[in-house]
Amino acid sequence: MSINPKTTAAVGDHPLHPMIIPFPVAFLVGGPIADLAFIGTGDGFWARAAIWLIGAGIVMALVAAVAGFTDFFSDARIRSLNDAWYHMIGNLVAVVLALINFYLRYAQGAEAAIKPWGVALSLIVVGILLFTGWKGWELVYRHHVAVLDAPGQTSSEPVSPRHGGESRRRAA
Repeated sequence: MSINPKTTAAVGDHPLHPMIIPFPVAFLVGGPIADLAFIGTGDGFWARAAIWLIGAGIVMALVAAVAGFTDFFSDARIRSLNDAWYHMIGNLVAVVLALINFYLRYAQGAEAAIKPWGVALSLIVVGILLFTGWKGWELVYRHHVAVLDAPGQTSSEPVSPRHGGESRRRAA
């Protein structure tokens, strides 16, 4: 068994979740930037850009969630970490708020929905993403989720013992 919690959703030994998450983050952070550009300029292009960015962020967040859920539900050691729960629940809340934001813009019109609720929801989502990103960082750098067990290890297979059964795991 691997010393560190292992990722299941991977290509080779490269975890999929961290490869996918930059896309929804970029799109969902772009939403309030476009909102503020619309408020500053009054140009409807920015309102339309914001709804497209939020929509793309939702779609990509769902793709990232598939990889995240696969890892979360496949290793009990990951589920035992509070940071994993905060990360997952926070991201679910962010996606639900983004869905509400998208719906308001779709139902009321891209420009009409920005003030005040559209921009407020977008900024709240960004705040939540800052928190969940911090928790994701904790999962990798503190809890070593999906980190290979030893320097120079090239796969997620357990490290082979050397010299009297000692593993090559470095001290944390």
